[in-house]
Formats: sequence, C-alpha cells, structure tokens
Amino acid sequence: MSQRNREGKRGARERLREQRERDRARAKRKRTLGVLGAVVAVLGAAVGVGMIASRTDDDSGKSGSALVPPRGAVGKGRLVIPSGKSEKSGQEGKAGKAGPVTLTVYEDFRCPGCKQFEDVFRKTVHELQDTGRMRVEYHLVTIIDRNLGGTGSLRAANAAACAQDKDPAKFRAYHDVLYRHQSQETRDTYADNGRLIKLADQVPGLVTPAFRRCVEDGRHDAWVRKSNDVFAHSGYASTPTVLLGGKSIYGDPKKPLSPNKLKRMVLAAARD
Repeated sequence: MSQRNREGKRGARERLREQRERDRARAKRKRTLGVLGAVVAVLGAAVGVGMIASRTDDDSGKSGSALVPPRGAVGKGRLVIPSGKSEKSGQEGKAGKAGPVTLTVYEDFRCPGCKQFEDVFRKTVHELQDTGRMRVEYHLVTIIDRNLGGTGSLRAANAAACAQDKDPAKFRAYHDVLYRHQSQETRDTYADNGRLIKLADQVPGLVTPAFRRCVEDGRHDAWVRKSNDVFAHSGYASTPTVLLGGKSIYGDPKKPLSPNKLKRMVLAAARD
C-alpha cells in the first residue's frame, strides 16, 4: 500500500472519529437541555399552581364571592331569615300546640308591591310576632334588579342581612326602615351603599364598623344571589309572595287579604 493511501485511510478514520465525537457531544447537549427543560416545566407548573392557588385564595376573599349566610339563617341552604319568637308567649291553642304559625314572605326591597304589603300589614305582623302567635320567614330576592336593571335589590338585601348579623331585632327594625324609605323602583337609590348606611342610623346601635364593612364589602351578596336563584325555580313568579302554612294568601283579587283576616287565619291555623 502506498504512503498516500495509508495517509488517506488514516485521515478518513480521524474524520470519522471526530464526527462521532461531535455527534456524542451534540447528543449530550440535547440530553442536558431536555433535563433542564423538564426542570423548568416542573418549576413553571409549580409556579402556575401557586398563582392559581393564590388567585383562588384571593377570589374567595373578595366581596360577595363566598356564600356567607347571615347569623341565625335557617332552612335548606340557610337561605331564610326568621323573625319572631320560636314559641308562643301567650295562650296556647286548643290543641295545646306551642309553636307559632309560619308566614313565609318572598320580598324585594325595590318592589313597590312589597312596600304596599308592608305598609298595610306591618302593624298586624308585628303584633302577631310579639304575642308569639306567628313567626315570619323572609326570603330576600332581586327580581326588580333583573327586570329593570341596577343593583339596589341586591345591595339592600345584603345590608338587611348585615343587620341580621348584628341582631334579629336590628334586622326587623332595619327591614321596616328600608320599606318606609323605598324610592320609585326606577330610581334604584338603594344601589348606593352610603344611603343604606345612612338609613341604618335610624336603628339605634346598628351602625358599627363591622356593619359598615359588611355593607360595603357585599359580605352576603352571594347568599342573596342564591336565595334569588332558588326563588326563580320555585314556581312563584312575583313579589311579594306570601304564604301561610305553605299556602298562598296574598295577591288574589277574588280573595283579598286584610289585617283582620290575617289575624283570623293565624288564630284558626293555631287551633288546627
């Protein structure tokens, strides 16, 4: 074999060896980059989870995002605010029953029909409550917000729930204040938290820093929305919807309800 051929073969082997070295180095770099990429992906996922968790935590603390029933709420999902004594303080019925009759009211603080019911029946309802003959279960809804737009129904219902947090007696008093000062439904004045808090000054001892925060933060907004959602699927179509012992007693022009008739119905139900 000539010298030139030997040098040619040796040169080819060197080139082949160098190419293999380059290939091995390239493969090593790919493996390294792959590992680094996996690490970055894992870290990125961890950071992403942390961001999601943080955002979720932040959202859960936002105003009205968590469903928070007011203190003392009862019923399925704790969507009912009870008002009145749980047992009769006066005479028992002939059957010797101790529990009061239940009046169920679905109402909206922007609803003019609800104001009309309250203006006519407020004194009678309080009398029946205070004598222990009747207990009222309030379901707060936002039908006017839905029909006319605005947020006054929601804001007022949240504020009333904040009053319930303070004391059931404060709820009853503030509930009455809201109806006495209800504006025309198209004006939506209860969308203003400041007005709601100013009206609360009419209830002695209600306005505290905790009450203000509750109103301004919309603490019970999600609870009110849930109450309204249940009402929307209840089969009832308007407010006020008033039930005595589960039967509708208000709004039928053929069977008008009066304060005296309500008293007689409550007394009769107590005897049954």
